[in-house]
Amino acid sequence: MRLKIVHASVYEFSSEVFLEPHQLRFKPKNTPNLNVESYNLQISPTPEGISESTDIENNFFHFCWFEGMHHKLSVHSELVVNTKAYNPFDFIIYPNEYFRFPFEYSGKLKALLYPSLLAEQIDHALKDYGQSVLRASTSATVDFLIALTKQIHEDFTVHIREEGSPLEPDETFSLRRGSCRDLTWMQIQLLRQMGMAARFVSGYFYPAAEEPQFELHAWVEVYIPGAGWIGFDPSHGIMAGNAHITIASSAHYENAMTIAGTIRGSATSKLHTELAIDKI
Repeated sequence: MRLKIVHASVYEFSSEVFLEPHQLRFKPKNTPNLNVESYNLQISPTPEGISESTDIENNFFHFCWFEGMHHKLSVHSELVVNTKAYNPFDFIIYPNEYFRFPFEYSGKLKALLYPSLLAEQIDHALKDYGQSVLRASTSATVDFLIALTKQIHEDFTVHIREEGSPLEPDETFSLRRGSCRDLTWMQIQLLRQMGMAARFVSGYFYPAAEEPQFELHAWVEVYIPGAGWIGFDPSHGIMAGNAHITIASSAHYENAMTIAGTIRGSATSKLHTELAIDKI
């Protein structure tokens, strides 16, 4: 597919504030299955300076800094990407010891994956939920991950919540509903408790629907030796494919935010966002 993505974010402040340096993550990286054809970023107020780089987890970002006092921060991102059709099952698991779950990563892998293995405390109810899915599956690693992703999709209601960090996993589990980032963070923490490396992905999703509704999307990536990082989307109960466009992936959701920064001042703020994705 060839997609045009326009994403506008506007923060309005109740009084003038000083904008501390900000990190902006809106530009995807080129991959074997995705090519960024064009990209344009407009920021108001105009930054005093801006640089382009990759962060510690190899995500592309713009780092910008400002002068003066301002009532508003506006970020307008426009890009055109080309995606290739590909088979999300086109991999092998190697060595064979990782074919079935549970498993334990080798020492070298465990050291490299350490941030994505750090698990928060979760209640027994959520742990039991994961174990029940594992018992009902064949224990094949990929079969279990697919089954868990589908089960969350079936058991939880997805609702849109534009602002705020992901809810605590136990709260999402108790409510049986959540935003895409809530379900993603819950699945990540469950998988980490079970001994699997999982990380948070922020990006865009282009659904096959007549009147699609667009919002910044989140899903899970799991590291499987031989296969690498493989995406699973609990909001839709599917593996990530060429309709999923990654902006950033991180062991912690805070490092995958599209806009990260602080202000100096006592103002309150309101966020307005618009997202449009068109097939061209």
